[in-house]
Amino acid sequence: QVQLMESGGGLVQAGGSLNLSCAASGSPFSISVMGWYRQAPGKQRTPVAGITVGGNTNYADLVKGRFTISRDNAKNTVYLQMNSLELEDTAVYYCHVELVAGTEVFDYWGQGTQVTVSS
Repeated sequence: QVQLMESGGGLVQAGGSLNLSCAASGSPFSISVMGWYRQAPGKQRTPVAGITVGGNTNYADLVKGRFTISRDNAKNTVYLQMNSLELEDTAVYYCHVELVAGTEVFDYWGQGTQVTVSS
């Protein structure tokens, strides 16, 4: 059973920084893509950033230049460094991983960590 353990959320003032981390354990397969999504109250869950096992990254336009995603493949851990946080970044942030087993892809989600940006 794959488990994702998230940490690093909290309350921060606008302009501040937070660093999220997510450690995956129990995976019998290779972890392909690791990433972060977020969901604000009353809104859909949307992608924030993703990173492949090879280190290729992609970001939502709203966070480009402010957020940085990275991963430690040896530890099966993904990080999200969030700088210059804005009120609109307030949301529950979810870790997401894709596992590849042959031709099948499996998705797993973390339990979510709250990020609140105050003025």
